[in-house]
Amino acid sequence: MTLRAELAAAIGRAIGAPFEAGAARSVHGGDISDAFTLGDGDRTFFVKVQPAARLDLFEAEAAGLAELAAAHAVRVPRVVCHGTAAGRAYLVLEHLPLGARGDAARLGRQLAQQHRAGAEQFGWTRDNWIGATPQPNAWHEGWIDFWRAERLGFQLRLAAENGYGALQRDGDSLLAHLAAFFDGYAPVPSLLHGDLWGGNHGYLADGTPVIFDPAPYFGDRECDLAMSELFGGFAPDFHAAYREAWPLDAGYAVRKTLYNLYHILNHANLFGGGYAAQAQRMLAQLLSQVR
Repeated sequence: MTLRAELAAAIGRAIGAPFEAGAARSVHGGDISDAFTLGDGDRTFFVKVQPAARLDLFEAEAAGLAELAAAHAVRVPRVVCHGTAAGRAYLVLEHLPLGARGDAARLGRQLAQQHRAGAEQFGWTRDNWIGATPQPNAWHEGWIDFWRAERLGFQLRLAAENGYGALQRDGDSLLAHLAAFFDGYAPVPSLLHGDLWGGNHGYLADGTPVIFDPAPYFGDRECDLAMSELFGGFAPDFHAAYREAWPLDAGYAVRKTLYNLYHILNHANLFGGGYAAQAQRMLAQLLSQVR
């Protein structure tokens, strides 16, 4: 059977009804995956595929979407099915036609609601991925320990393996002084999207916000807010509504650089180029706060 035929059969089993897929239509939105829609004239589904060896990436994404959906806060695409077909790994989601504009204030309020879904510790039930990079999520009682071991420390070790020894040298110094950024501030475990840049949100035609492509875990809610500022793409109403629903601590202005360093290190490890230099500047800025 062809990939399309196997996918149609898997979708039919998942929805409990025959599904005869027409031609696949390539769409933007898969990022590291090939992405397309499959429809039969009445129903349309969004499909992402990868080499079969990367099935774990889709299993983690499906679990993450289910975790976010259980918070009953921001809407996420419903998972239809996932598995392997014709030598490829696949993830099938409901197809949500999205636009770039909608009710940004509602997104801010709903994200604050999502962040109030908590846990006893920091971490998650399984490891997942941040882009194409593994993301470890071992449970920790303390947030600083989690951020040191599972986030910055992990990325700094990858940076050293990729030839960025200077990043690890300065990074190790930063890791030794992490507590200085949390004087008088004790984060609580909040359910995070984990990869909340502008390209991972959109709006339905009625303005309903949708988030997707998550890398979730329970962590400091400031991490999501920091990334929402890293590359832009979020309307001012989003930020204002979030702060009205759940005000931020004054120290966020400094800590957002600490949190965004994780993503810039990841970009340096994935793409190199100017991201390594940007990470070095961020390290210098953070170290200037503790020296």
